[in-house]
Amino acid sequence: MARTKDFDEDEVLGKAIDIFWHKGYNGTSMQDLVDALGISRSSLYDTYGDKHTLFMKALESYQNEASGKICAIVNSPGPTKETIRILLELITGELLGDQRHKGCFMVNAEVEVAPHDPEVNQLVCTNDQQVEDAFYTVIKKGQESREIANPQDARALARFTFNTVKGLRVTAKSITDKAVFDDIIKLAMAVLD
Repeated sequence: MARTKDFDEDEVLGKAIDIFWHKGYNGTSMQDLVDALGISRSSLYDTYGDKHTLFMKALESYQNEASGKICAIVNSPGPTKETIRILLELITGELLGDQRHKGCFMVNAEVEVAPHDPEVNQLVCTNDQQVEDAFYTVIKKGQESREIANPQDARALARFTFNTVKGLRVTAKSITDKAVFDDIIKLAMAVLD
């Protein structure tokens, strides 16, 4: 008869996200995970398989939560430029609110792991495409309503805006001056005029 788990898998996954995010994939040992997650090594292996599988589940969970926030903003009614500003300010606010300056878990994985791991690379690329598509949807809508005056291709503008987001996420690992981020957002918004 199989034993029932005496821990909450979502709670454990949240802790795994935190440790991978803080220490990186390569900097996190199995012992770090056992200590941080509060479960036995055998439970860890029985539930998640290995460190890589747990890392993938952590990235997927992070992606789902972040995508949910972005989709909620993109699908809310309101002026398109304001929607873009809200997205940029949400991202900046989350980054500046992090006292440990972890940056973005997905971007960290993209830099550290994706170049050497096809599975992580695929997840990162899928995530990037979803976020770019969200910006494209808003920008295209804004161009059609003439709220966004820039006649450049909406896809190119979405890629530029998303690249700006990635830059913000990297910058937040070392800079915490809100004025720096406000300047970047202001200039990114000016591109849409």
